[in-house]
Amino acid sequence: KIILGKVRPLSGRLAEAHPQVLIIALMHANPTARSTQYMLTELGDETRHMVMFGKTIDRVGGIPVRPKLFQRVIINSLPFVFRGPVLWVAALVGEEIFDALQRQILDDADVQPIVRRLMRIHVTEEARHIQFARDGLRKEVPALPWHRKVVLANLQGAGGPFYRMLFTLPVYYDRAGLDGKAMRRVARANPHFRQKCRESFMPLAAFFEEVGLMGRLSRWMWRRAGFL
Repeated sequence: KIILGKVRPLSGRLAEAHPQVLIIALMHANPTARSTQYMLTELGDETRHMVMFGKTIDRVGGIPVRPKLFQRVIINSLPFVFRGPVLWVAALVGEEIFDALQRQILDDADVQPIVRRLMRIHVTEEARHIQFARDGLRKEVPALPWHRKVVLANLQGAGGPFYRMLFTLPVYYDRAGLDGKAMRRVARANPHFRQKCRESFMPLAAFFEEVGLMGRLSRWMWRRAGFL
């Protein structure tokens, strides 16, 4: 239980593709534009977050879970895909579910002080990023051609199976001396786990409904993954 507590809350943060996306976008951006200046601010925030999580993992004696080769290839290709509304959707899927989970963690009386402090800092700073991405979608979605809107409304459903995989990686359990694949099945069947998944996606699901970005396929994918 102690080992799982070290690995699970912290390991996923060091594989972020978001800073890569921002760096590539900034290469082609107007430095006098307010949106560019915001991206620079966000890049600074994300860099500090990665340092913060890395130092915390080291302090608690954890070992980060690094992506496999094929996953790194996918991550490295994301900056060329995440443009415009796709970037805003990806930012929300990548940040808001973690944000909701971290808010739940803050309510847990058994959380260690170092983790509680880390989560509080992260939740506070990510609130600005989330609001910026939501505002971007509210402005841009109404002007999208219908076919691009349909694609985007269904493409975001890929977040469901991705998070289902991420939250139940066998390596978490292997490091604790358990059968990783067997424990993954147990975790996915756990009613409490499924409830927390639904609660973490609820605010984002409501927003996607509001802006017309919850397609049939995406709804099915999130539900199949246990988030609806």
